[in-house]
Amino acid sequence: MHTFNFRSLLIALAVTLPMAASAPAFAASKADLESSSKAALNQLVSQNPGAKALNAKAVAVLVFPKVTKAGLGVGGQFGEGVLWRKGKAAGYFNTAGASYGLQAGAQQFGYAMFFMNQKALDSLSSTQGFEVGVGPSVVVMDEGKAKNVTSGTLTEDIYAFIFSQKGLMAGLGIQGNKITRIEK
Repeated sequence: MHTFNFRSLLIALAVTLPMAASAPAFAASKADLESSSKAALNQLVSQNPGAKALNAKAVAVLVFPKVTKAGLGVGGQFGEGVLWRKGKAAGYFNTAGASYGLQAGAQQFGYAMFFMNQKALDSLSSTQGFEVGVGPSVVVMDEGKAKNVTSGTLTEDIYAFIFSQKGLMAGLGIQGNKITRIEK
């Protein structure tokens, strides 16, 4: 069964990576991406005390203001974001992923990754792409976890928030996601 899932993921990647590769043709300009990314971060921090606490302690924050995900059995997602360090744009990245399983629908969402130490941030730029789930630990924050964030509880490498979800995507499956530096 495990081999089947791995093969299925490879098939899903083969089918959806061409979609992700063509997505940059629709990519936002550098100024538009910075503006939407900064606005998304400001809104997240103003509405979520946990995100505000993380933002105050993070060495950098990678914000993807809009990620589009769609699938019917086989799915894919793509979005572009900005790495913010000390309030300034320090790099541009895309996120692309593929999934396979019982799934149907389409949605858009944003997400922010708060890098809490230099080692975690270095892992983002030291590889040919940062694979979520490989390397530093990433904790996805929900409302309950975010309410309990204090400077004493921040022990993980990276914290992630998903926000501004629109659309409907339902299902179960396996997913791979990669973040890659891009030039703008």
